[in-house]
Amino acid sequence: MSKNKVLLTDPLDDNNPITVQVLGICSALAITVQLKAAIVMSLSVIAVMAASNVTISILRDLIPNRIRIIVQLVVVASMVVLVDQVLRAYAYDVSKELSIFIGLIITNCIVMGRLEAFALGNGVWRSFLDGVGNAFGYAWILILVAFFRELLGSGKLLGIQAIPDFIYEMGYVDNGLMLLSPMALITVGLIIWVQRSRNRKLIEQG
Repeated sequence: MSKNKVLLTDPLDDNNPITVQVLGICSALAITVQLKAAIVMSLSVIAVMAASNVTISILRDLIPNRIRIIVQLVVVASMVVLVDQVLRAYAYDVSKELSIFIGLIITNCIVMGRLEAFALGNGVWRSFLDGVGNAFGYAWILILVAFFRELLGSGKLLGIQAIPDFIYEMGYVDNGLMLLSPMALITVGLIIWVQRSRNRKLIEQG
């Protein structure tokens, strides 16, 4: 049980795919201008990683070693197509906003890395937990970055005004720089700094 718990909790902090492994940074830069898009992207990655890890784990004894990468790509691509079709059916506006970025989940280093490093050598349940844990580790960083970028950049959250009018009347102005890609990288950098400053294990690893 403790080992299974680590699969879910370790990627949230000590082995976070974005802040520790420095994977999936492109998503943090590209789709974190709005919180809604970040949430949808996060849910998509969770669904794809969980399903892909389970599928590869089930097939691991049947996959020839020389074509394992191709099989993994086919599995991930199939899951991404399914997720994309669901988004087009039930959240078309968000699907249009994310457009190509949903397709890029296929080549996301986090997804492929967990298939190669974990799902190929572990059972279905542990592979499912590993997929969900790493996806949540990716998701909470993405959502946190989007929260600050949308709030400070446009004064909104989920498209709804979050900063009261009286704050603007006092002279507050939205920081348009937060809507630019470099600020996403800076925000991620600040999160990494905070994480490492309070976690001695990460400082020693660095």
